[in-house]
Amino acid sequence: MPASSKSSLPPFDPADPLGIDDLLDPEDLAVRDTVRAWAADRVLPHIGRWYEDGELPGIRELARELGALGALGMSLSGYGCAGASAVQYGLACLELEAADSGIRSLVSVQGSLAMYAIHRFGSEEQKQRWLPPMAAGEAIGCFGLTEPDHGSDPASMRTRAKRDGTDWVLDGRKMWITNGSVAQVAVVWAQTEDGIRGFVVPTDSPGFSAPEIKHKWSLRASVTSELVLDGVRLPADAVLPEVTGLRGPLGCLSHARYGIVWGAMGAARSCFEAAVGYAKGREQFGRPIGGFQLTQAKLADMAVELHKGILLAHHLGRRMDAGRLRPEQVSFGKLNNVREAIEICRTARTILGANGISLEYPVMRHATNLESVLTYEGTVEMHQLVLGKALTGLDAFR
Repeated sequence: MPASSKSSLPPFDPADPLGIDDLLDPEDLAVRDTVRAWAADRVLPHIGRWYEDGELPGIRELARELGALGALGMSLSGYGCAGASAVQYGLACLELEAADSGIRSLVSVQGSLAMYAIHRFGSEEQKQRWLPPMAAGEAIGCFGLTEPDHGSDPASMRTRAKRDGTDWVLDGRKMWITNGSVAQVAVVWAQTEDGIRGFVVPTDSPGFSAPEIKHKWSLRASVTSELVLDGVRLPADAVLPEVTGLRGPLGCLSHARYGIVWGAMGAARSCFEAAVGYAKGREQFGRPIGGFQLTQAKLADMAVELHKGILLAHHLGRRMDAGRLRPEQVSFGKLNNVREAIEICRTARTILGANGISLEYPVMRHATNLESVLTYEGTVEMHQLVLGKALTGLDAFR
């Protein structure tokens, strides 16, 4: 290569070894940097204590601040929503989960599940009532699909909605519901005579309660609840009018899974950066451990999987922006990126040695959080079966 060509090459950036930032426009970078700065100021100084205490104090204030950033219902249009691109929403998810999976889950459940369901399937009256305060963080939402005995098989849910005159009466339980005990509105899916329907349930409705789930070892800085519906009476217009059947909740889940594809890479990046910094400063046998071949091999493999995952997320984001993203492709992304993120966290723990289990570093916190992310919104096995069916044309679910 001529010398002039070599001198024109940009310098190698260890933080962006593939030059992925070149794919982002100034507005994308501005969104990313704004969310990163907010997380550095409002989450990172406190997250170790929140995690250790098993609580997320000031969640309503955090929600309002996230609303002011435009991060709630970020990729939706109208009703006070930011109307950002899918890539910009993904970048926000990456930065939020680099701080903590619980913060990204707050945003994801609010925007990609509860708000998305109302925006996509709701009446104009439901949209006008709920979306503006939810976009501003003045109202928090949750999404009730999973039940104590039915997770991967939502078609078998036991929650029922029966007509009583012009009203609906809901009975049942939902489990592992993010934001449940702090929400003002719940989107609840239930069996009806006409099939599975979604209902917009104000959480101050008589018969509704949301006891918080304690004693978690994962997503500790996140509010997780059970939803109990004991004869909850709702007016006729509480039902989401534009969808019947599982395509409603599954469509919402696909939208939320897309954010996880990006978010998991944020947790992985945080662990990778911790490992690199530690390896450069920790000395054994008279020199930094980052100078040993085995440590460099680990860092190289981590970097390869991290940035491949970010490239995959970016590709899926561009497809979503073009209206060409299929659910099977989202399953591809979640399956790969969460699985690789966990492996990056585990490898980072080995580089940090005993310090890897300390909350002074983010590694073990991210690793335990990702165990939940691996399961929710589709387990590894379910996404493997989605892809298996797409590849073979044969349904192995039943």
